[in-house]
Amino acid sequence: MTIERIGPPVRAGERESLRASLDFHRATLALKTDGLDTGQLRRRSMPPSGLSLLGLVRHMAEVERTWFRRVIAAEDIGLVWSPEGDFQVAYDAAAADPEEAFGAWRTEIEHARRIERAAESLEVTGYQPRWGEHVSLRAVMLHMIHEYARHNGHADFLREGIDGVVGV
Repeated sequence: MTIERIGPPVRAGERESLRASLDFHRATLALKTDGLDTGQLRRRSMPPSGLSLLGLVRHMAEVERTWFRRVIAAEDIGLVWSPEGDFQVAYDAAAADPEEAFGAWRTEIEHARRIERAAESLEVTGYQPRWGEHVSLRAVMLHMIHEYARHNGHADFLREGIDGVVGV
């Protein structure tokens, strides 16, 4: 699969900048996992951590679903794998199916893009029960950029440990 990663524009409106930044980070995670076999995707980082690239993909599918579908769109749906929506799904990937994980992740990204594009403005809000408050689409997009950036840092180390690839 060819993965296109385009840097965010340096001069654009707020919504275009947020959208492009989030897509840049989504593509970064895709690049960090590109070309690896199932065993490599499941390989855990150094002990005691059980984190793997496949686990990060599974976690980000949950995060995309939570923030865009459950919070902003108020869809009454469960999570993909984790009943509580915790980070544990990133550690429970030892037997996970990469095709299922990447399929779920891509599906949730498409839902997120649809929801964001359909929103009238970045001021649209949804209720986040974990925080006990309403949050704007702007805050969700910024949170997602931070979430991807943090986990792409983890992905850097995991990928380097697998095959030495750095700087993707």
